[in-house]
Amino acid sequence: MTDPAVRVVGVSKKFTLHTEQRNSIKERFVRGRAKSNGDFWALRDVSFDVPRGTTFGLVGHNGSGKSTMLKLLAGVHRPTSGSVITDGRVSALLELGAGFHGELTGRENIFLNGSILGLSKRQIDQSIEKIIDFAGIGDFIDSPVKVYSSGMYVRLGFSIAVTARPEILVVDEIIAGGDEEFQRKGFDDLYDLRRQGTTTGIVRQSPPLRTDLCHQAVWLVHGEAAA
Repeated sequence: MTDPAVRVVGVSKKFTLHTEQRNSIKERFVRGRAKSNGDFWALRDVSFDVPRGTTFGLVGHNGSGKSTMLKLLAGVHRPTSGSVITDGRVSALLELGAGFHGELTGRENIFLNGSILGLSKRQIDQSIEKIIDFAGIGDFIDSPVKVYSSGMYVRLGFSIAVTARPEILVVDEIIAGGDEEFQRKGFDDLYDLRRQGTTTGIVRQSPPLRTDLCHQAVWLVHGEAAA
């Protein structure tokens, strides 16, 4: 039996809440540090393994800790306690426009994001027309992404992420922000990645997606793994 692609062991994540914000050095000097309003535990002692080449879901109500767990898997956050072990190159699509530079065009952001995901310039050159076609944003590909709609952000970001052909892909619910045709193409690509052996983690609340796409799911309730 091969080692799991993802191993989460006793993971907890704590955030400190502040009642006031100190957005500048001047504010911090004059008014002092912001007062803490206590700690919020987004996750508590969560453990699970994900076999290599499978698709797993993170399910639960809003505020259950799903997106926090994905950010831990992607390396955006570090756990307060416990450990997250990923064996393979990770590609993440977590937030709308994450990793995009607003002043750069969509085409320029393809090269920027692709390099962040570990693609060489040659690989991006070979894939760029496929990315542009998949995103379906037409002539806007040569416009600054700051003028893009939320749907255009989603389509371009997802197109780059799946084209990178990662060993581990983590995707938040933002794929639902695309239109019906894009969602169909997006899920077709996720099935294709699964057939190619990519380990995929995805957040969605749709029961059909959990049963049709995911081999297994972790059900989070108030930051704890209920099942």
